[in-house]
Amino acid sequence: MRVLIAGSHGKIGQRLTQQLAERGHEAIAMIRKEEQASGMAALGGSPLIADLSGDVAHTVRNVDAVVFTAGAGPGSGPGPKQVIDRGGAEKLIKAAEAARVQRYVMVSAIRANRPEVADGDFRKYLEAKGQADDRLARSALDWTIIRPGGLTEDDPTGRVRVASELAESGQIPRADVAAVIVGCLEMNTTIGKAFDLVSGDTPITTALESL
Repeated sequence: MRVLIAGSHGKIGQRLTQQLAERGHEAIAMIRKEEQASGMAALGGSPLIADLSGDVAHTVRNVDAVVFTAGAGPGSGPGPKQVIDRGGAEKLIKAAEAARVQRYVMVSAIRANRPEVADGDFRKYLEAKGQADDRLARSALDWTIIRPGGLTEDDPTGRVRVASELAESGQIPRADVAAVIVGCLEMNTTIGKAFDLVSGDTPITTALESL
């Protein structure tokens, strides 16, 4: 499977690039800067320079799936979040529709479906994520929306807890989020599903099969 990763140079994106390559998939690593290319190639990715604030139509040519795990980053204001977290995701959705890519996996954020629970800049962040999620859910694509809890640098456990909405927030290692993305790409049972994701006791494949 040829998978375009928007946000490949991020912490989840790098782990996803490596995991996809290890499983025999071709990871097309979207990057903004030429100097990032060698690092992504070392992880097994095929670097592709593009900017989510510009034209992205060429990035989806001849790919089987798109994974959006990009973001404006901590400390950015509402403007950049609307440009990248919402606008960039929606731009790639439109490009995927036009190119008939079909499969699209969105890495969102826990509570993006209920941004009113937060205040200030974090609420703006959740609103941007939620708006992008809504656009994807309205599309004709084979979509999956993953809403992970707090992201950590802990070692992966391979065990998670998933639900359409969890009553409580939690945390999860980024490497486990990447493994869940791979699972979603490989399992048609996750198509048309949006779910919260935190660490838990259930093996990833079993958890995804339960959705």
